[in-house]
Amino acid sequence: MKNLQLPLIGKWFEMTKAGIKSEDYREITPYWAKRLLNHTGFSLQDSLTENQIVQLCKEMSECTGIDEFNEGSDIDYQIDNWYVTFKPFTQNTMTLGYPKSTDTERIIKFEHKGIEIRTGNPEWGAQEGKLYFVIKHGNPINNL
Repeated sequence: MKNLQLPLIGKWFEMTKAGIKSEDYREITPYWAKRLLNHTGFSLQDSLTENQIVQLCKEMSECTGIDEFNEGSDIDYQIDNWYVTFKPFTQNTMTLGYPKSTDTERIIKFEHKGIEIRTGNPEWGAQEGKLYFVIKHGNPINNL
């Protein structure tokens, strides 16, 4: 099982825990690209600048013709001899800050339902019109 752990601040954690917020947003930066994307033919951190990574993700979001690139589409994005796909996570672990592993009130787990590159919901913290890595949550996973 491949886990994607994401710390949240109080407001977003409580909305997620209550089942209101079903996706999480992460900025398109070299840090998040390295954590969320598989790539061959180049090193995200060494070969591309932050602006190039943002441009790559923008192009990925446009490549399907439906303004999103998601891991369920079985599409590899290719630029020259570089191939990019999303890493295959199976679980999203959302935490309120950085709790101890025994603090189950501050940890919630969900089935991983994919990652997309698209705009997000402003009511859930996204800036209007900005592209993000959108991490989608499925059903809760029992912590016991």
